[in-house]
Amino acid sequence: MKQDMIVILDLGSHENTVLARAIRALGVYSEIYPHDITVKELNELPNVKGIIINGGPNNIIDGIEIDVNPDIYNAGIPIIAAGHDKALCEIKLSQFTNDVEHIKNAVKSFVFDTCKAEANWNMTNFVNDQIELIKRQVGDKKVLLALSGGVDSSVVVALLLKAIGDKLVCVHVNHGLMRKGESEAVIEVFKNQLNANLIYVDATDRFLGKLSGIADPEEKRKIIGGEFIRVFEEEARKLDGIDYLGQGTIYPDIVESGTKTAKMVKSHHNVGGLPDDLKFELVEPLRQLFKDEVRACGLELGLPYEMVYRQPFPGPGLGVRCLGAITRDRLEAVRESDAILREEFQIAGLDKKVWQYFTVVPDFKSVGVRDNARSFEWPVIIRAVNTIDAMTATIEPVDWPILMKITDRILKEVKNVNRVCYDMSPKPNATIEWE
Repeated sequence: MKQDMIVILDLGSHENTVLARAIRALGVYSEIYPHDITVKELNELPNVKGIIINGGPNNIIDGIEIDVNPDIYNAGIPIIAAGHDKALCEIKLSQFTNDVEHIKNAVKSFVFDTCKAEANWNMTNFVNDQIELIKRQVGDKKVLLALSGGVDSSVVVALLLKAIGDKLVCVHVNHGLMRKGESEAVIEVFKNQLNANLIYVDATDRFLGKLSGIADPEEKRKIIGGEFIRVFEEEARKLDGIDYLGQGTIYPDIVESGTKTAKMVKSHHNVGGLPDDLKFELVEPLRQLFKDEVRACGLELGLPYEMVYRQPFPGPGLGVRCLGAITRDRLEAVRESDAILREEFQIAGLDKKVWQYFTVVPDFKSVGVRDNARSFEWPVIIRAVNTIDAMTATIEPVDWPILMKITDRILKEVKNVNRVCYDMSPKPNATIEWE
């Protein structure tokens, strides 16, 4: 069943994603498109019932104020504007920044009374539509999937298995930047339990060699993303009929990698980190979903709760948590301290409460005392955040006894570490990851 859709035209607003989520929360599908979309492109979109022109402070590009294509106003589709006075009518959303409930109330009448949209956006319809789209896109060809074992790629596996079955070939690359026991768990779940066609590649030395001496976060991400593709290409050459690359790209990845009116926060390995000479056509069925919707999709597909609500893990792995130029000993400090944090959060029941928690180790040392002598070792920084859609995040107020126990274990069990700190920074101004 095709969902009705409300199109948001991005005219420089900071609240596009919040607005889209609010409309979806009303049960109506919504997508964000560039301000300069043509009427022809608009008419090619399925079931567009209304348009919201969402203006904001980023509506100046190269010194020129941007506007939507004027023909949009005569496209025969109801239009309303937020922060933009050239449309037929206007709603004020700025006072409701990041408040989904208020925005739902602000746009409800337009969505249902003016546009006559039906509340038919749900995961059952989404899954059915995506299965149909995947079959149409792929045909009888094979898809090579980048399987990290994280939530996003796991949901993509389940969706592709339903759509194309044994035409899916999963490749799990151990780049040496995985969490403790992560690759072993991926093999157990996907190969042994879900019977997926899984290829395991240990490329630890290859990745760490490429990353040696590289301190810039963007360069690290691009190296990791590019090397991933090279590994996939090598594996694809060993197989017949591989024309497609499946990825767990979700909407926040695209937003943070930059749009025409939104500056890049950081490139994601599966968006800004892809090489220009990519030889695959991408299959990205989750690219318009927010994180909470990805989890709902996973449950709809029958994945176990524990897998769907596992810790998010970035594609570049511990590479963006071993800050600066990666070294094997400091990488091991990240891996071991992260394992301690995860174990203690599980004991305390925080694993079911906190959205994401991890450790980072920066590329600097401080003076300390070990075995009654001066030491010069690294700090470990603990981060624990809560969020719905990964666009904003708050800090979890972890009880002191729990933090003290974690600190004590890290200082005793992790080599070359003499301090433990707790990151109190929300998003914004900070991002969830440090790099």
